[in-house]
Amino acid sequence: MSRFPRSPRSVGGLLHERGAEASHETGRCRSRRFGPLFAAEIRKRRIEGMRSSRWGWQLDEMFVKVGGEGHYLWRAVDHEGEVLESLVTKTRDKKAALKFLRKAMRKHGRPEVIVTDRLNSYGATLREIGAGHRQETGLWANNRAEN
Repeated sequence: MSRFPRSPRSVGGLLHERGAEASHETGRCRSRRFGPLFAAEIRKRRIEGMRSSRWGWQLDEMFVKVGGEGHYLWRAVDHEGEVLESLVTKTRDKKAALKFLRKAMRKHGRPEVIVTDRLNSYGATLREIGAGHRQETGLWANNRAEN
């Protein structure tokens, strides 16, 4: 989602007002080519800028139905409430939690604090990757992820 959404036609109109001739098709092609690169750079700078002494994640999983079958949606939310990563799996075990955490940490780095509910899969996974000391648990500890 863009902060200032523009259609290819409106971008073409803005360029025309400034004296540049470009069709809406040119704008569409450029946005498809360079848009993901710009978005990745913005996301990277945002994440690096947020690193603080309490850079934390809140992890949560929930049951969802996809095509009539039950699956689990795993989510990581940062301390500002922004969803960092999500993953859908068939199981709710250590293997699925490990896959989810490795994917999130590969993309966003290691947080200082990881807030989870009391699911045993989180504790076992965090101990395995060497981040067991970063975990905070509690029954109502991860409301930000649930909201």
